[in-house]
Amino acid sequence: MNKNLFFLFLLLVSSSPLFGQGRLEIIETKLTELAQTNPGLNEKVELSVNDVSIQEFIRGLANANNLNINVDPSLNTKIVSNFSGVTVKDVLLFLCKKYDLDLNFIGSIINVTQYITASQPKEIKLIYDSLHDKLSFDFKGDTLSNVSKILTEISSRNFILSPELSVKLLNGYGKNLPFETALQNIASANNLNIVQVEDRVYQIKKAESELPTTNPSTRDKKKLDKNNPNLVKGLSFKLLSEDSKFTVSASSVSISDIVSSVSEQLGKNYFLFSEIKGVANLSLDSANYDEFLKYLFNGTEYTFKKTGEIYFIGDRSIEGLRSTEVFSFKYRTVEKVVDIIPAELKKGIELKPFPDLNSLILSGSQPRIDELKNFLRDIDRVVPVIQIEVIIVTINDTKTVSTGIKAGLKDKPSQTGGTIFPTVDMTLSSSSINNILDGINGLGVLNLGKVTPNFYITLKLLESQGYLKLRSTPKLATLNGHEAKLSIGTTEYYLEVQNTVVGIQNPFPVQSQNYKSVNADLSVTINPIVSGDEQITLDIGVKQSSFTTRIAPTAPPGTITRDFQSLIRVKNEDLIVLGGLDENSINDSGEGVPFLSRIPIIKWLFSSRTRAANKNKLTVFIRATVIY
Repeated sequence: MNKNLFFLFLLLVSSSPLFGQGRLEIIETKLTELAQTNPGLNEKVELSVNDVSIQEFIRGLANANNLNINVDPSLNTKIVSNFSGVTVKDVLLFLCKKYDLDLNFIGSIINVTQYITASQPKEIKLIYDSLHDKLSFDFKGDTLSNVSKILTEISSRNFILSPELSVKLLNGYGKNLPFETALQNIASANNLNIVQVEDRVYQIKKAESELPTTNPSTRDKKKLDKNNPNLVKGLSFKLLSEDSKFTVSASSVSISDIVSSVSEQLGKNYFLFSEIKGVANLSLDSANYDEFLKYLFNGTEYTFKKTGEIYFIGDRSIEGLRSTEVFSFKYRTVEKVVDIIPAELKKGIELKPFPDLNSLILSGSQPRIDELKNFLRDIDRVVPVIQIEVIIVTINDTKTVSTGIKAGLKDKPSQTGGTIFPTVDMTLSSSSINNILDGINGLGVLNLGKVTPNFYITLKLLESQGYLKLRSTPKLATLNGHEAKLSIGTTEYYLEVQNTVVGIQNPFPVQSQNYKSVNADLSVTINPIVSGDEQITLDIGVKQSSFTTRIAPTAPPGTITRDFQSLIRVKNEDLIVLGGLDENSINDSGEGVPFLSRIPIIKWLFSSRTRAANKNKLTVFIRATVIY
């Protein structure tokens, strides 16, 4: 079969009604494939609209589900629909079927246009004057396949085009133009190239400016090896090597002109989501295209994203240029990480902690996410663990001396008895005292007489000593910069009585009793900070409290509190000693006969005295060891 006839056959088949069959199945298959990388297509929606433009409806659907959808501005259909519990993919299929829409896919971008069916062809304004070989046309979004078919019928000329050009929309106007001139005008207005390959046979191709070029070696070397005289004023460009390295400089040139000029020189395909404003001063040596865009947009509101061989450029907040990533920490926890990130790094990025995976969810423009990820990697280091050994030694040394003589009368006679060794605590009855007095009465003229039967004397000579050494060795562990705390204490209770009068006319008292607690603790608080050479700075706080004698059996005990703070620097595994928490108390009390109990020597015969000395010493040993 002749090659030209084969292309003509493809053209006729592509424009026939049979070719339109299965269109929805093809769209559904492509949507299913795209849903694997764009989960928003599988999201279920709850929507109810009334007399809303189909453009606004589709844009709202795209924004709510993070989809890249471009809608043909010529679509002005009003829709009334209610969707509940259906996926976005099913909604798009429904719209395609009900409103005769067509979906074209470019990477992750969905382009929505009107579908022209063969059964309901759109009227195409084409008038051919066969006598003078002139053509008049008025195209408004007419497909190239339908236009070429009508041209073939009215002019008896054959047109060959590849299937991907069959859906290209044509726009343009011309009246009474020579046929060849009309074809060139149509081609120029729609970025096409129409070439006559044989007599009355024309081939339609993409214009050279639309042809994708990814390898500079396939382009015109002479054009890229020297400065282009058509560059905008203030901009210079020079290709350095075959690997697309180039030198570019600009002085007060608009960013839009810089992008378009450099992209044209390198044959890069790009798509603008929004207008690029502002001017730039730029000087780059030996840079590739990605580096060029990165430096050009640094500090501006614009960014870029590469999908396949197409660069999408626009504002950082546009959904097509927004990326979402999960950054997982290896060594530190995600807790409180957001608080320590500098504000400039968080600008324009949404951060959400995900404790279940010890990760951060980052959403924003890719360049800013990359900058933030570099910072997060830098702080994601192994956090030292410090093991703290605490040795607490408490020494309690007490001495008590009790002496005195007591005499009195009881209701009945006392018995002689008591302890003589190792302490003296004796009670003498009246008979024993009278025996002693009888021995004294026989000496000279001294006669002391006798005591009554109920008289007694108590003699007390007592000295006691106590020594107690208590040692405890708890171990603590904490992360670098986090506080470790140890607390040991006792609790005592006292009675609190409250009296309340209830009633007005007949008041009566109500008494309530409540036992309340009082604590006496020994607490040690340590906050370690490890430096780079594994020296440890310890912020140490020690607090000790102890009870004193109650002033009454039901009264709360008094407390004595001692504390101190210390900030020291030690080497790894060094032992430090914290001492000086000493408590010394002396209690000297007595009772006796007034005046006589204060005379030296004889005061021991007329008084009872107690002298107690108590010494309490606390020593704390601390050793800090860095472990990983």
